[in-house]
Amino acid sequence: MVYKRFEELPVWKLSIELSKEIYKISLNKNFRKDFVLKNQICRASISISSNIAEGFERASKKEFIQFLYIAKGSAAEVRTQLYLAFELNYIIRQDFENLLRKSKIISQQLGAFIVSIKNKIK
Repeated sequence: MVYKRFEELPVWKLSIELSKEIYKISLNKNFRKDFVLKNQICRASISISSNIAEGFERASKKEFIQFLYIAKGSAAEVRTQLYLAFELNYIIRQDFENLLRKSKIISQQLGAFIVSIKNKIK
């Protein structure tokens, strides 16, 4: 399928959902007080969708791939910060598992997307 706008990309849509949920949980009492972790996880979650969008708007597939790798790295960063937030009891197990699952799906989708674009370049 050929996408005309980044807003049509399923992985972009899922990353927006992840960011919204990250923002919601970061308002929890203890999480809210840890400004550094709260700020970092919110920024990392935003970075996923932002890099997908920026890469999509670039002039070349190679640049798009580069930005998708950055988005994939940001998804890993979110997962790391979720582990920490859970260990610090800032989030409950159910929220942790749900967000971790979504961030893993995003990473898998980004990886598959990168491969499909690379195959079209060859």
